[in-house]
Amino acid sequence: MKITFLGHSCIQIETGTHTLLIDPFLTGNPVAAREASEIKADAVLLTHGHNDHVGDAESIAKRNGAVIIAPNELAVYMGWQGCKTHPMHIGGAHTFDFGRVKLTQAYHGSGLELPDEQQIVYMGMPAGLLLELEGKTIYHAGDTGLFGDMKLLGERHQIDLALLPIGDNFTMGPEDALLAAQWVQAKRVIPIHYNTFPLIEQDGRAFAEALGDAGIEGLVLEPGESWEL
Repeated sequence: MKITFLGHSCIQIETGTHTLLIDPFLTGNPVAAREASEIKADAVLLTHGHNDHVGDAESIAKRNGAVIIAPNELAVYMGWQGCKTHPMHIGGAHTFDFGRVKLTQAYHGSGLELPDEQQIVYMGMPAGLLLELEGKTIYHAGDTGLFGDMKLLGERHQIDLALLPIGDNFTMGPEDALLAAQWVQAKRVIPIHYNTFPLIEQDGRAFAEALGDAGIEGLVLEPGESWEL
């Protein structure tokens, strides 16, 4: 299984049969590794309704005939835009032809900004993603602060890879993300949601070193780099 970091929180996962895309913010992303027009996907998974996560979901999904999997309110909105969708909600799981998806809680907001109208459209609760693919479990935390029930995720699931935000200000910073990695008992961690903008600049390699000191493998991927799980 191939994991590719495309910048910010955007992750591409290629299994033997499917390509999944998480939070495809590419257009307008100063560190994006690819153009949205280059991306192929069978499914687009969204953690919440902020512009820097919904991003190019509509155009990518329509061009590829891909299903958008998202929290209910966000899925309904994307359906109104003409996308094929599968709505879910926190605590719920569903088995797709590519694997199993379960939504976890995340502590954050979720609203799509419409600057021309000076409106924010409420998109329901934000979520994290637990993906069971080809016998492996991947946890994409979405945008979140540290919360105690992360311990339950570690107790109930054997997490092979955790994708954790470390940018601070809007999400966990490195110190809280280190604790999150320990609580979810992740075997390895890739930091996300950092260095896209000055406000969320962090040292990913220092974070990886701290993970190593805690007995967890830290993997730092630059935008466009891949790793095999």
